[in-house]
Amino acid sequence: MTHFSFDIVGFDLDGTLLDTSGDLAAAVNHALASVDRPALTVEQVKPMIGGGARHMLKQGLTATGGYDEAMLDTLHTELLAYYEANICVLTVPYPGVIEALDALAAKGVTLGIVTNKIERFARTVLDQLGLTDRFACVLGGDTMAESKPSPMPIHEMVRICGGGKAAFVGDSIFDIQAAQAAGLPTIACSFGFLMQPVAELGADAVIDGFAELLPTLESLGA
Repeated sequence: MTHFSFDIVGFDLDGTLLDTSGDLAAAVNHALASVDRPALTVEQVKPMIGGGARHMLKQGLTATGGYDEAMLDTLHTELLAYYEANICVLTVPYPGVIEALDALAAKGVTLGIVTNKIERFARTVLDQLGLTDRFACVLGGDTMAESKPSPMPIHEMVRICGGGKAAFVGDSIFDIQAAQAAGLPTIACSFGFLMQPVAELGADAVIDGFAELLPTLESLGA
């Protein structure tokens, strides 16, 4: 086996490995409809994804008329229940994800996930897509005392994956800030749920598709 640049590669989930936007938008719109708010399009919801469900709902409510904390609490519960029951209706891996994961595994790279999604939801969607066994760890937004942009879960991912040279791949400012704070090289996905132009994330590299992942990792590790 030829030596690869990294021992560990970590990934965000939503907007990085998986296009979950259709199912997340449906959950947001279910919550909004319960208080007679207008529905949002998938494209409107995409920039709201990345900071967890409550963060996403706050932005959805702000965009459609505002909220108070009592409303947010109630609708957050409704959103989570709907999403859990409809978690993998439209969700699919991005093109080239399976091939890239296969190629990394063939090189002996240990794979991990650090997401701000609730851990049980992350594991459920990975299970339904048959992907869970590919990852040595799956850390959610509720797994630890802190979530991204804290570096805490990134450090924990590296520990669980056995230590060594690691890189992280994500699509949001939370991903890039967390990994950079943990001292990892970062790759941003231009096709993800971007809150701002991808160039503004400050990642070490940007990929436009998963066919670019391995050569980009090689260049970062050189």
